[in-house]
Amino acid sequence: MDSRKFIPSLFTLLNAVCGFISIIESSMGHFDQACYFIVYASLFDAFDGLVARALRTSSEFGVELDSLSDVVSFGAAPSFLLYSMHFQKLDGIGIFLSVLILSFAAIRLARFNIELVGFDKNVFYGVPVPLSAVTIISYLLFYHNKVFDANLSSIVIIVLVILLSILMVSKFKYPTLPKFTKKNFRKDKFKLAALLILIIISLISKGYALFIICILYLLSGVAIYTFSKLRLLYKIR
Repeated sequence: MDSRKFIPSLFTLLNAVCGFISIIESSMGHFDQACYFIVYASLFDAFDGLVARALRTSSEFGVELDSLSDVVSFGAAPSFLLYSMHFQKLDGIGIFLSVLILSFAAIRLARFNIELVGFDKNVFYGVPVPLSAVTIISYLLFYHNKVFDANLSSIVIIVLVILLSILMVSKFKYPTLPKFTKKNFRKDKFKLAALLILIIISLISKGYALFIICILYLLSGVAIYTFSKLRLLYKIR
């Protein structure tokens, strides 16, 4: 076995480990730490793809392992975090709301795997599972009971959970991250520039802009769909 193939898999496993640690932190009431470990998981999730492409070791095994890790880090971990932090007091309804993210993340990942042709995507159908998790934790870290009062924040969380669950399994098109390869650098240079700008904005705002950026990304899929339908309607007329 080529030892290079183990390197991206190691990043993928670290993704799952971070998700598991997030669940442990949530169980102990360390909710901020639980959020941060989901962020760490998302970084490892991004790096495993970059490393696999750089080493040219993309494989079906890597795709399956990545999805299994994502179910833990971006499905189970945020669901348990939401239940422990907020929905536990709602009894059965709280369990139902909490499990939505886990359930729809699993469906989204299963659909992604059976529709995947090759190992690179130019567009996502439905909100990527990591982005859904980052949207939730960016709200919990920077806005929950801080910018909004408790009652309004509770409503926002419920709306977010339902909206993200639906968008994950929707057919809305979402742009992928730029591919850091020589072949794709010129084609993705505008994506790369936009990504760097967004990272800088998030750092300058000390994280507060991250939730807004996530919401804009969520809305982009709806906007692209609406624009395409309007163009089609205009051509028909």
